[in-house]
Amino acid sequence: MRLTLTQLRYVVAVARYGSVTAAAQALNVSQPSISVAIDNVEADLGQKLFVRQRGSGVSLTSFGRRAVAKARQVLGEADELAALGSRDADVGGELVLGCFEDLAPYFAPALMRVFAERCPAVTIVIGDETFETLGRRLADSAVDLGLTYDLGLPGHFKRILLHELRPHALLPAGHELADKHAVSLAELAEHPLVTTDQPHSWQHMLDLFLSRGLSPIARATTSSFELQRSMVANGFGVAVSYTRPYGDRSYDGLPLVCKPLSDPLPMQRIILTHDTRQRLSNAAAAFIDVAKAWFAGHDVFTAQVFSA
Repeated sequence: MRLTLTQLRYVVAVARYGSVTAAAQALNVSQPSISVAIDNVEADLGQKLFVRQRGSGVSLTSFGRRAVAKARQVLGEADELAALGSRDADVGGELVLGCFEDLAPYFAPALMRVFAERCPAVTIVIGDETFETLGRRLADSAVDLGLTYDLGLPGHFKRILLHELRPHALLPAGHELADKHAVSLAELAEHPLVTTDQPHSWQHMLDLFLSRGLSPIARATTSSFELQRSMVANGFGVAVSYTRPYGDRSYDGLPLVCKPLSDPLPMQRIILTHDTRQRLSNAAAAFIDVAKAWFAGHDVFTAQVFSA
C-alpha cells in the first residue's frame, strides 16, 4: 500500500465539500490532482470511495464512509505528532465544526476565538448546516462536531448539553398581545403563525401547540430565522422561538416584541453532538471542554429583559 498523507487529505476534503471542484478550490490545488489522488486511494484499497453524480458533486459509498473516518483519524494523529514539537500547544490537527444555521452567528465565532487561544495549533473549519445536512455530514465523517438544537438526531449520536432555553412569543409592535406580561399558546393560536420551513423545527413548534390541544394556522413559512422575524415585524403573523438576538429589531429595522410564554413547556437544549461510531479526536475533545466552560460563564439569550 502506497497511500500518502496528501492523498488522504485530498480524499477527506472531497468528502467534506461534496465535490472535487470545491475541494480543489479550498486546498488551492488543481482538480486533476484531486482526481488522481482519489483514483490512487481507491486502487490501493480496492473499493470505490465516492459515487460521482453528474452536476451534483459526489457522495460517499458505505465503504467510503468507513475509509474517510479512518483517514481523518490517521490525519489527526499525524497532526498531533507534528504538534509535539510546538511549545505553544499539545493539541494539533484540524477540527471541522458544523453549526445549525440559526445558532452559528451567535456562538460559533466566540467559541472559535476562545478555542484558538487555548489550542493555537489546531486549524478549525466552520460550516452552516440545516438539521438534515448536519446529521448526514456527521455520519459521513465530513464534520467532527455539531453545534445544534437537540432535534432530529439519531440515537447513536452523543449529546453534550451546553445550555437549555425556554421558548418565547415573537410579536409585531402594536399587536393586541404586546401589552401582556406573558402570553399563552392558546392566545397565539388565534393568530396566523409564521414558521420556518425546516421540517424538524416546524414539527417541534407544531408539537408544542398540539400538546395543549391546539391547532394553529400557519400563514407563512420562511427559509431562515431572520426572514421569519422580518415577516412577524411586518405584521404577517406571530411566532414561537428559542433564539433571541441582541436587539429586538428585524433586518429591515422594524421593532419586535418578545414575551415569555405562560404555558409550562419543555426546555430546548443547545448541544454539541458527534457520531459515537467514530473516534473523537483530541482537538474535538478539547473543543467540547472549551464550549462547556464558555456556556457556563455566559448568559445565553437570557441577559435581556422581556419587553414590558
